Amino acid sequence: MPREFPIGLTPPDWLVRNLQPQQAPVNRPAAVRAAIAMSLPLAIGLALGGPAYGAIASMGALSGVIGDTADAYRMRILNIAIPQLFGAVGVTVGSLVFGQGWLAVAAMTSVALLSGLISSIGAVASVSGLLLLLNCVIGAGLPLPQPWWLPPLLLSGGGLLVLALALLSWPLRSGVPERAAVAGTYRAVADLLGACGTKTYDAARYAVTQSLNQSYDLILARRARHHGRSPELVRLIAELNAITPVVEAAPAAHHYGRPLPEQVPAAVRLLADAIAAGRRDPLDLGLPVPAGETDRALDHALRHAAEVVTAHNLDPRTIVDRLGRPASLRVRAYRTARNVLLSGTSWRYGLRLALCIGIAQALVSLVPVPRSYWIALTITFVLKPDFGSVFSRALLRALGTVAGLLVAAVVLAAVPRGWWDVPTLVVLAPLIPALTPRGYGYQTAAITPVILLLSDILNHLGTALLVPRLVDSLIGCGIALVAGYLLWPESWQTRVGDRLATAVADTAVYVEKAFGQTADPASRARMRRRLYRDLSTIRTEFQRALTEPPPTGRRAAAWWPLVVAVERIVDTTTAARVRVKQGAPPPSPAEIAQITLQLRELSEGLRETEVLVPVRTDLTGPAESILEPLRQEVAAARAIASPH
Repeated sequence: MPREFPIGLTPPDWLVRNLQPQQAPVNRPAAVRAAIAMSLPLAIGLALGGPAYGAIASMGALSGVIGDTADAYRMRILNIAIPQLFGAVGVTVGSLVFGQGWLAVAAMTSVALLSGLISSIGAVASVSGLLLLLNCVIGAGLPLPQPWWLPPLLLSGGGLLVLALALLSWPLRSGVPERAAVAGTYRAVADLLGACGTKTYDAARYAVTQSLNQSYDLILARRARHHGRSPELVRLIAELNAITPVVEAAPAAHHYGRPLPEQVPAAVRLLADAIAAGRRDPLDLGLPVPAGETDRALDHALRHAAEVVTAHNLDPRTIVDRLGRPASLRVRAYRTARNVLLSGTSWRYGLRLALCIGIAQALVSLVPVPRSYWIALTITFVLKPDFGSVFSRALLRALGTVAGLLVAAVVLAAVPRGWWDVPTLVVLAPLIPALTPRGYGYQTAAITPVILLLSDILNHLGTALLVPRLVDSLIGCGIALVAGYLLWPESWQTRVGDRLATAVADTAVYVEKAFGQTADPASRARMRRRLYRDLSTIRTEFQRALTEPPPTGRRAAAWWPLVVAVERIVDTTTAARVRVKQGAPPPSPAEIAQITLQLRELSEGLRETEVLVPVRTDLTGPAESILEPLRQEVAAARAIASPH
């Protein structure tokens, strides 16, 4: 029989959460691209008598592999090509200050500050900021070949090779990833309808929110580069808009507490298959006869979605843009620059990163001990703002480095330098895209032996690299924990409460708009989508906080019931709105004002404390009112916001 841990040896929950691998499918095409893109430059360098040149190009391919995460081809161009430009600037600055003492410290600190500021803009900017600093660290820490323009050319060439391989099938599969994303959203909605009346509804609703976020971001990012509306984009937007009424009807169906007929989710899956295949044939949805107002709303929404999916021609003028058309590139660039320069959060993160990199570079450049660029490289990865908790990343970085060094020890000791490095990279490189979705520690374990192998081609230290790299990783993690974490109280205090307070205040506005006479349907849809997106962000912040050691993780866990309660309030509001639309008596202005007042009081109370406090609950009204379920949910939320 398996032996249980003694009570004193049971690992704490936050440690288990950090070490638990995430479930994710292996991206086989990305693994193949990684094997080719990282081994081919080295093979060419060896064939031409310049293995160092090939190793540098393979390092550039490594950055391309890290950024090769998008499905849509146009997004791959953004995710890979733009960061390569920043990486070229970074390695140029780094190589120019190589061995320059205080000048190197000043340059690296400045680049770190800039990297931290731009990393807060968005996903592509985050990767660009990472590559800017990462390549600057490499340029300032490794003796790269001359002239100065050669390293950026080789690094960018390696990254663009990944992009070229990723775009090979674009002519044959143009638009397929976008259609697949929209079809995936329809399938998520089908799962949501299948979960109505069951305990899995909340998880299914969260999956729908994530899928809608991904699909809308993908389509809007692509549309932002089109001056007009292409027929393909018009159809994708219309199909996403058409599923929104179905999503809005789901809470009303769920509140009845009984599962929907199997024909309902089956009809949505039929629509998903048609979208994925690009078919426009008429469809027999096989829907049951609606029995009530909620069933009628769902039936009407599904039939409308079927009309949109099977329509052969869609007039752009008839498409209601529920999320708003993106502003021009110049306007968005101005807004982004203004927000970054005026954002206290961006400046605080930039200063934290600059302080840590400055300390690391000073240790490398000024203190007469054999330290390396690996310290600053470790800090660069650990302090990324969108990679999770700093404490967790430092822990996982140390553990992942140990695992990676064990693999590197075998490789450096058993594999002769030269042509044998090429098949070794063919084996090691695919592990990076395969293990990255599993978690940060797994990604570190996959990247470490690859970087050490390529570094050894440049400095020829062999297994002598192993112990110094482990020590350097621990020093980097220590600097990040002290100068980038412990010295900044905001980093080890949960921010779930403040963000949840904002969501509660926005929910009060949503309740007003849901039953007001002036709010148009598109405005209500935009507010509902923004609310669910914000709540999804709060869930992510909550999951990050749980990986922190006590007391941060314990405080965050106390907020979870209230997060769920706010989501239920939004769901109940949407369900009531659907019933009113189908003919139920609308609520009185006094009822609406009473609920919004209670929500705003709850929001104000949440802003004033890091822990849950007692709040007054005074909600009464006619039992037959459409808002009676909403009153119960608001009362439950206010009761949760109490230590009792």
